[in-house]
Amino acid sequence: MPTAGMRNTKPGLTEKYVAGIIDGVAHSYGSMVSFATIYSQHGEIMHGNPSMAKLESGRLVLCDAGGENMEHYCSDNTRTYPVNGKFTQRQLEIYSIVEACHDYVLKVAKPGVKYADVHFAVCRLMFDRLKELGLAKGDTEEAVKAGAHAMFLPHGLGHMMGLDVHDMENLDQINVGFDEETRPNLEQFGTNCLRMGRRLEEGFVVTDEPGIYFIPALIDDWKASGHCKEFLNFDKLETYKDFGGIRIEDDVLITKDGCRFIGKDRIPYHPKDIEEFMANN
Repeated sequence: MPTAGMRNTKPGLTEKYVAGIIDGVAHSYGSMVSFATIYSQHGEIMHGNPSMAKLESGRLVLCDAGGENMEHYCSDNTRTYPVNGKFTQRQLEIYSIVEACHDYVLKVAKPGVKYADVHFAVCRLMFDRLKELGLAKGDTEEAVKAGAHAMFLPHGLGHMMGLDVHDMENLDQINVGFDEETRPNLEQFGTNCLRMGRRLEEGFVVTDEPGIYFIPALIDDWKASGHCKEFLNFDKLETYKDFGGIRIEDDVLITKDGCRFIGKDRIPYHPKDIEEFMANN
């Protein structure tokens, strides 16, 4: 489904038109989408519905889509790519950080490790890289403890997957993604949105979906209040208000001694692979 989005994304088409093609892939295999498709040039909106807005050259589009197989098991994948098929340097700088965070999960997620710890390990890596761009500053450990990373990543790293895209969360995610040992922190912005924090077990399927978002209203709010000002460069953030957001998501199977992405074929996500795919399709 995400590759159908890449293949059909062209300047001048509407978001709704391309999203309809993406949905059609799931229906054409005799099944259905596993959730309402997210396809938007406003990637900074966490679950942006496709609109009648026309796709504009130079902007990024975020596509978060999934389908159910005939046994009703769900998929959930996100790709972010340039409308015109070519990343700008500024887009590549942010994309490369999300890409590194996405791949880092494969190194640290394994049975016995809390997914909350994986989440915060990713946040520290992200914050270190954002400091290199001048968007963040200060001690990384202290910044993450204070929740400064939530300026860029205001959601959790992932959630359980299965017969529902957020598997069994009708039981209340506090009873699915957490347990008696690992309880959610409902007080800190961003951290209170973690859907999955418990220790991983062999056979679990979870999503790996780091992102970086530049949310104008959040930038304004934190700048006005001075929240985490010792860790954030608000002058630099102001110049990214028109950026949007980037997320990369794949579904991960926890194995006996590590983890792996589900599926034999990888949806392109390295920048050169995306550009090559869009150029040749």
